[in-house]
Amino acid sequence: MAAPKKGRSASAQSKPWRSLALILIAIVALTGGMFASGNTTPRLGIDLAGGTSITLRAVPERGQESAINKTNMNTAVNIMERRVNGLGVSEAEVQTQGDDNIIVNIPKGTNSKQAREQVGTTAKLYFRPVLATELSAGAATASPSPSASSSPSGKASASPSGKATAQSGEKATSGSESPSATATQQGRAVTDALKADATPSAGATASAKASATPKASTSASPSPSGSAGDDATAKLQAQYTALDCSKESMRATAGKGVLPTEPTVACGKNSSGVWQKYILGPAAVDGTDVKKGQAVFDTQGAAGWIVQLDFTGSGAKKFADVTGKLAQNQEPQNQFAIVLDGEVVSDPRVTTAITGGNAEISGSFDQQSAQNLANMLSYGALPLTFKEDSVTTVTAALGGDQLHAGLIAGAIGLALVVVYLLIFYRGLSLIAIPSLLVSAILAYVIMSLLGPAIGFALNLPAVCGAIVAIGITADSFIVFFERIRDEIREGRSLRPAVERAWPRARRTILVSDFVSFLAAAVLFIVTVGKVQGFAFTLGLTTLLDVVVVFLFTKPLMTILARRKFYANGHKWSGLDPKALGAKPPLRRTRRPARPVDTKEA
Repeated sequence: MAAPKKGRSASAQSKPWRSLALILIAIVALTGGMFASGNTTPRLGIDLAGGTSITLRAVPERGQESAINKTNMNTAVNIMERRVNGLGVSEAEVQTQGDDNIIVNIPKGTNSKQAREQVGTTAKLYFRPVLATELSAGAATASPSPSASSSPSGKASASPSGKATAQSGEKATSGSESPSATATQQGRAVTDALKADATPSAGATASAKASATPKASTSASPSPSGSAGDDATAKLQAQYTALDCSKESMRATAGKGVLPTEPTVACGKNSSGVWQKYILGPAAVDGTDVKKGQAVFDTQGAAGWIVQLDFTGSGAKKFADVTGKLAQNQEPQNQFAIVLDGEVVSDPRVTTAITGGNAEISGSFDQQSAQNLANMLSYGALPLTFKEDSVTTVTAALGGDQLHAGLIAGAIGLALVVVYLLIFYRGLSLIAIPSLLVSAILAYVIMSLLGPAIGFALNLPAVCGAIVAIGITADSFIVFFERIRDEIREGRSLRPAVERAWPRARRTILVSDFVSFLAAAVLFIVTVGKVQGFAFTLGLTTLLDVVVVFLFTKPLMTILARRKFYANGHKWSGLDPKALGAKPPLRRTRRPARPVDTKEA
């Protein structure tokens, strides 16, 4: 029998402890990381742990009733999925129901309130110029002052690279101004702005600058001329005066049903968390003009968390035009409002035109608020308007029963595999069972760590995938053992049989696992929701099968092959040559001497 090639199997035979030490170190490190992070159990999906279910109904906009169709509904589902994923939420299910409903299921353990706010905020995103703004009367807490002005506003400036920044600072004043002066100056500002095609004039100012004692020059409110434009302005002014954003009922109806081409009133919270009301001009930039929004921590300056915006080609031109016009005005008419679902989510101020298709919004952001705004800007423009019909809490009672049944099924399947190994492979089961245990430990620890890392949540199909993986892993052991038995049947002793069997078994195992992993990858790509959980778990456990077979099963087999119990073929070892019907041992024999030809001699 030929000796093993130098540098190939000799190393594998002589140093199997290295592989065992490597995988044991990996197990200890991963387990230590699991306990150090405090995530000692895998996150459970909504079908096992419960969660929040949101039902959204598509509402036709005025003049666009035919927009509720299958194409737009599917587009809305895709955008909502990206919104939820942008929050780091996994295993959330977003799917259509009927012709005009979308169901969003968010598993327990995620920030369901934050996800609900972002998913439920379903109307289109617009950038509108600010015409006037002040704190709502019900939210005002400051005492009257002779001149109640806003806090210092941020600035906007173009960087050498063509990018620009717009700072989102504190919003305007308390609502303690004289009502008559407020109405007078608001009316004048709104009238001037609307006459200028919704672009505020340089000299117009809002009520935030009003004095408690009105001046004579501002005492006359605009008198309607009887035209439709003046009537619309008067109506808008009346809505603004009556609007109290501290009341939820009024916030819910403010600006609803207004077309993008029309001015409107809106509500929004300032950086102090106080509700503020606005008069906004017609939309200058649509949410579809935003290519991407990203939250970034400014490490070079002192801005802290900022939101970077990238606009499309047409969006960059629109944004440059509107910021160029707004930069000519005084506060607050140098601000543009980012309006989502009729609510102002940010109102940055600018002092120069922002060109180049890039912008940065800075101000009093923390990480979460910056990420929320970036997420809204990235995925805010839906093709339809939705109304939140219901929000219900899904109980985990049924899921708990299903999980219990699944675990019982898994335990039964594992027990059957162990019984099969004990009956047919006897002593070899002492190699297979620890290998299954190592694979199970790695799978559990990695799933626990993937919960906070990538938002992985274990749902019921994922449990099924883990159960299926038991058979895949056991199949790899069986392939290896049968190859060893084949070599013993050929008359070889155990140690060379193990080394000769491994290359052929290795190829078979790799091909089998590759097919399983490929199927899991395709299934993960082409499916959504719970089926992805099954595919992910199947793919993960298939990869772990390769790791365990190479770094644990094969080295352990090499070590035990040196023990007399296995090497001598004990009848309970599973490698008894007599029971396997082995041929006589292969021996080197000397060839008989060639007979001498007497004639030639």
